Amino acid sequence: MKLIFLGPPGAGKGTQAQRIEQAFDIRQLSTGDMLRAAVAAETQVGKQAKDIMARGDLVPDAVVVGIISDRIDEADCANGFILDGFPRNVAQAEALDEMLVTKNIVLDGVIELAVDAEVLIGRILKRAAESEGGPREDDTEEALQHRLRVYEEQTAPVAEFYASKGILNTLDGMQDMDEVTRQIQAVLKEI
Repeated sequence: MKLIFLGPPGAGKGTQAQRIEQAFDIRQLSTGDMLRAAVAAETQVGKQAKDIMARGDLVPDAVVVGIISDRIDEADCANGFILDGFPRNVAQAEALDEMLVTKNIVLDGVIELAVDAEVLIGRILKRAAESEGGPREDDTEEALQHRLRVYEEQTAPVAEFYASKGILNTLDGMQDMDEVTRQIQAVLKEI
């Protein structure tokens, strides 16, 4: 099963991806983790990313798609994968689609967790306050508002991109965590 999880920061994508990873024996793939692993493994694409990151620049879409391409070829992705946090914009979605076509891979579905922004901010601020290691630097209301605006401007259109392909499933991410998991599993059983 090849999936993408979409949703704004704090919507629960990572938590749900971990649960689905275990339930369906597919790999959750985070682009940040993949970038660090490719750099550490000194792959060709990892070397490109290392130089870019060392300069403090953002890694270009082509390099990120290359890292994803290498990663999904690994044995632990044989049963499938969940892309969590990618694509972040329509250009990345198009580049991802082109790469998947070259591998003769078809996405089975895109799960979007829809949330109420104001409730989400309250949830994240509460989680940050209860965090053992203290809140992250970007867990302030101002930073969260900014991250949500960026999501709405750049990433939300990705949902429309996949809706036009008939593979988008939008779920209410404001429900109890276990209920969201049940709904995702129900959708996946239909795929």
